[in-house]
Amino acid sequence: MKLALKAAISAVALGSALLPVSAGAGVAASPKAEVTAIMGATVFDGTGAEPRLANVVIRDGRIVEVGPGVKPPRGARVIDAKGEALLPGFYDLHTHWTPSGMPGTTPQIVAAYVSAGVTTVSDFNAAPESFAPRRQWLSTLVAPHVNFAARMSTPGGHGADWADSNTTKWVNTPEAARAAVRAIAVYKPDLIKAFTDGWRYGVAPDNTSMDEWTLAALVDEAHKNQLKVFTHTVTVDRGEAAGRAKVDVITHSLQDRPLDAEAVAAIKAGGTSDTPTLAVYEPTKAGPPRDMSDPKVKQSFQKFDYALGNAKALHDAGVTLALGTDAGMPATPHGVSTLHEMELLVRAGLTPAQALIAGTADSARVIGQLDDRGTIQPGKRADLVLIRGAPWKTIEDVRKTDRVFIDGKLVFGPGAPAMTANAATTMSPVPAKALIDDFERADGRSSLDTLRNDDPDGGLDRTVEISQVISRGTEGRALSIAARMAMKAKPNAGVIIPLTRGSIQPVDARAFKGVRFEVRGDGDYALGVTTTSARWSAPFSAGPAWRTVEAPFSALKATTYRGDKDDKATWSGLDLTEVEFMGGRLGGEKMWMEIDNVTFY
Repeated sequence: MKLALKAAISAVALGSALLPVSAGAGVAASPKAEVTAIMGATVFDGTGAEPRLANVVIRDGRIVEVGPGVKPPRGARVIDAKGEALLPGFYDLHTHWTPSGMPGTTPQIVAAYVSAGVTTVSDFNAAPESFAPRRQWLSTLVAPHVNFAARMSTPGGHGADWADSNTTKWVNTPEAARAAVRAIAVYKPDLIKAFTDGWRYGVAPDNTSMDEWTLAALVDEAHKNQLKVFTHTVTVDRGEAAGRAKVDVITHSLQDRPLDAEAVAAIKAGGTSDTPTLAVYEPTKAGPPRDMSDPKVKQSFQKFDYALGNAKALHDAGVTLALGTDAGMPATPHGVSTLHEMELLVRAGLTPAQALIAGTADSARVIGQLDDRGTIQPGKRADLVLIRGAPWKTIEDVRKTDRVFIDGKLVFGPGAPAMTANAATTMSPVPAKALIDDFERADGRSSLDTLRNDDPDGGLDRTVEISQVISRGTEGRALSIAARMAMKAKPNAGVIIPLTRGSIQPVDARAFKGVRFEVRGDGDYALGVTTTSARWSAPFSAGPAWRTVEAPFSALKATTYRGDKDDKATWSGLDLTEVEFMGGRLGGEKMWMEIDNVTFY
């Protein structure tokens, strides 16, 4: 996939290229109206109408005319599309833009979607604090429109077993759910993802699922804030509960048993839709299993059969199926998985035309964007894909992408302008400031106006950690970290200080030699520095009296790497994103540490 993507980007850069497109609102109108006429295509408009020969005129990013007799306006850019199919751009309502995905960096992820004809994507992986910088970054790239999801789970539940409580809000009562919705609404998320199944696919007892009262309160408060709620749900019983709570979308397959009439009725009555994400569960997605006699392998095939059958049962009952993939998870690459999901919907029993509508109009409908896009009709946003084939007859033809338009701009395919921004892997760094945090603010934000994050170990049994700003007498304030370690082999706790908001844009710290800070504590600890390519650390110790520690960059050792396992991390000083103070003790023990006046020196 990496080689294929690099080849695609190189080809685009040489001729069939991409043009910068806004992530959310689209490209601004130019002073002079830009007009494009796509002539002679067979139009599958997503409304349910039969495909037909028609011409489509686009003006300033919107479709203005569709019909067989439509003439190209004078001065319009004319695209001869005879023998090709024109469809609305595809949706993917469930993806994770993780560093370990395929591909793993934002510019390459968006290129993968655009080249597949996917023009609107929902990312479930970003912390709310990163929404604004990520939106700004996407506005400089060739990108689909991106919906950002705020995440909520129960303490210890799926999603909260690895993320900090700012990335995934932890709620277990109706009051907590309502407060969490109000807290994240200020970040202007596009939707909320609720992890309601805490049982992690049967690998642990079901003691962390979200109760129905909490889920119903979450949905009610979200709807008051004009936010859709998607719920991570993989069992029939939890799907029925989602329907009773009036969740907007179940965002996985129901796969533990065949649906019964009561569950279908509850889901339908709740106005709840489903994105089955069949692509992530397909048991052969990474190749045929080596041992078909393995009980886990047999179970994966059985669950996938249930997933296929339940998707068809919901569709037949009139429940809307939309398209999501869980792309970014293992062996579920960005872009092509969206196209494969439509193939799997056909395997489940939908017709190719029904699968195409699931990936266009119905996806737009369930996310609340059908008035803006998802069909080829006058007034709609001109997010379009030209395909060499007839995918309503042969669904595999969705892979034959020729040209892609976002906001009416030709962004991929013959005649598209040259691409530059998408060749990068990170945002350009900004100069590092000397003062990182003196903890004089009491609102949880650093001296850099970034949101500090607690960083306890992951898993169902997590270290209990409390960090807070405390008085240091005449010296002002300091950060206190206290923790009780989980009963596991290597428990740990720490606090992360992002160097820019959301840890998205790196800083250039080459003007400095290292990190200086004041500390007191009860033993051994480590300073961590995260860069865009690796995590680095250096040990230090502290006793009951305050002392000043200087940790030169030369003392940092790389501990984890991003990207290929063969990558060799080298310190450049150009790409720092976070500083962390952390410590570990034996399971059940307690740890404390106080930090002050963190600077680059």
